[in-house]
Amino acid sequence: MSSTYLSLHYHLVFGTKNREPLIAPAWRARLHEYLGGAVRGLGGFPQGVGGVADHVHLLVGLKATHCLADVLRELKKASSLWTHGQIGVRSFAWQEGYAAFTVNATSRQAVKEYIANQEEHHRVKSFREELVEMLNKAGVEYDPRYLD
Repeated sequence: MSSTYLSLHYHLVFGTKNREPLIAPAWRARLHEYLGGAVRGLGGFPQGVGGVADHVHLLVGLKATHCLADVLRELKKASSLWTHGQIGVRSFAWQEGYAAFTVNATSRQAVKEYIANQEEHHRVKSFREELVEMLNKAGVEYDPRYLD
């Protein structure tokens, strides 16, 4: 084959430090826009960004040359600095870890819709409950001590 073809899509999830509900509705959409722009700035392809007061979800396409951990580190760092400078929430920080799930082509639309409906979804389910469900569904082993 004379060319390289990729479909490397990830559903990324990460929360605010200590699950503090710091992402206010008044500026949440701006943060989501910033995160999408930051993904583009890192050479990725944002396809959906959403979330609620204590966490965000992103659907992103990445290149083969991307290192997922590096992308997440830079994304979280840049968005924290943006929140400090543009929004003025000096106490804002992201948790240390994250969850990342691969998404195949036939599931991308469903993941986009899931991300777009986060506010509705979290009227009945906490971030912890959602994360445990996602980890279990993906068959990811985890230590419950690190979910709070």
